[in-house]
Amino acid sequence: MEKYKFLNINNVGETVTLNGWVSKVRNLGGLVFIDLRNRTGITQVVVRPESKFYEVANSLKNEYVIKVTGKVVERERKNEKLASGEIEIETEELVLVNKSKEIPFQITNDTNALEDTRLKYRYLDLRRENLKSNFIVRNNITFAVRKFLNDLDFVEVETPVLCKSTPEGARDYLVPSRVNKGKFYALPQSPQIFKQLLMVGGFERYFQIAKCFRDEDLRADRQPEFTQVDVEMSFVDEDDVMEVGEKLVASIFKDVKGIDVKLPLMRMKYDDAIANYGSDKPDLRFGMEIQDISGIFSNTEFGVFKTVLENKGVINAIVAKNVADKYSRKDLDKLTDFVKTYKASGLAYIKYNEEVTGSVVKVLSEEEINGVKTKLNVEDNDLVLIVSGDYGVVKTSLGALRCKLARDLDLIKAGDYKFLWVTDFPSFEWSEEEGRFMACHHPFTMPKDEDVDKLLTDKAHCYSKAYDIVINGYEAGGGSIRIHDEDVQETMFKALELTEEDIENKFEFFVEALKYGCPPHGGFALGLDRMTMLLCETDNIRDVIAFPKTASATDLMCECPSSVDDKQLSELGIKLRGEE
Repeated sequence: MEKYKFLNINNVGETVTLNGWVSKVRNLGGLVFIDLRNRTGITQVVVRPESKFYEVANSLKNEYVIKVTGKVVERERKNEKLASGEIEIETEELVLVNKSKEIPFQITNDTNALEDTRLKYRYLDLRRENLKSNFIVRNNITFAVRKFLNDLDFVEVETPVLCKSTPEGARDYLVPSRVNKGKFYALPQSPQIFKQLLMVGGFERYFQIAKCFRDEDLRADRQPEFTQVDVEMSFVDEDDVMEVGEKLVASIFKDVKGIDVKLPLMRMKYDDAIANYGSDKPDLRFGMEIQDISGIFSNTEFGVFKTVLENKGVINAIVAKNVADKYSRKDLDKLTDFVKTYKASGLAYIKYNEEVTGSVVKVLSEEEINGVKTKLNVEDNDLVLIVSGDYGVVKTSLGALRCKLARDLDLIKAGDYKFLWVTDFPSFEWSEEEGRFMACHHPFTMPKDEDVDKLLTDKAHCYSKAYDIVINGYEAGGGSIRIHDEDVQETMFKALELTEEDIENKFEFFVEALKYGCPPHGGFALGLDRMTMLLCETDNIRDVIAFPKTASATDLMCECPSSVDDKQLSELGIKLRGEE
């Protein structure tokens, strides 16, 4: 089988055969013009009145499947919007291969069809050229990944999809067993345990393009089933793993999009990312860093700020440059409502012009107003936005606000990419729902050497050998050095308040493996869907997954999840609640 031929002016004079779908038919003064669409794009086909295929051409409708043989000729009126816009096909043979019923929406790049309609008829939506091109990018990414890792002697190994439920993170998707009634498999949230066992098994360098499943609430960049490039290595430290990870990303960007990524990537500690950007995945394509102005108000008489500081809170601000005149009181009220969705109590603002105005100007001293101006290097027409309160709430709300302002003010340059590693993540995070500290990543993440002794005594200040690679404000991937020492793993389980029964039920086989000469190891995973999304410059992950789910985790095309009949349930030993 030959490769696809992309026709252009260099093919004039050749006789070719094209197969595809009718995108459009036009009868202009007797000549019939057919826009034939296939994977190579749109090619114009012309049928003259004297052709014996003229009647067939006139009968064609959109999305009919046809086969055309003819000579490539130069077009009189060229179409610069098409890759094949300099040529057309003079028809010598035309075959109607198959008809199509009337389609529910027009198959064009700029379709205005509702997303639900396009998802219901996804096989039609995939015919759109811009959507199909996303999957060619995805294919090129996986090819680049395999080539890069194969050249470094990594071995691709598939791990099980039916595995044991270890609910220590997102919810598992459960699969009932027919053979072992009353027992369940789980679909893997990641191949985490298996890839570590491969290190125990002596593979040393493993990778897999793995399907993963998490039963969690969805959003624009998340799906219940997703794909990750999973990598693990033995006898390595953090620097070794991060070097491979960033070189892999650089190779992908170079091979797929011709972009040179400057290495090594910058690194930023987790605490610094939160302090300056309010996020553990900061978008560095624009400035507007969060700045702490608490010290300016140490002796303030303004009750709100005074109370915040007395309660060990903080007062932080961001500066939107040269836009004070663009924001009305109504606009600022909308920004206030926005930060309140992140639990902020409110949003104060100061506009610096010839006359200083704002929501808190009348309750602040002149010294405090000037102190803010000096501390933040404020210039004429700058807008200062201030949030006060609990440290976490202040950082999160201002972090979200800076990203919103960047979009609203068009501060992000199209095609710009900013990369960094976020390192030194906390080992634990407090869960209000569980009422205890949970693993920030997973229970097998190695703490920093200096923090091993804090696992049981100072969980709030214990940091790990974990790292995330961040691209344009998205967590594109991440990983950690794993615990390979049986005693450290036991201490970690105790820190997570897991009982002996919990450990035995969830991790017995893994804990047993650590007793058999487990090598030091670590790895990372890249989100293939998000990486594709970034390279295709879309903010909707459904644009890069062939058959995605909706925000409510349903498949509109296959109409699932769906009910199953009583016989199937009976075979599985399952009775639905509410049934007699």
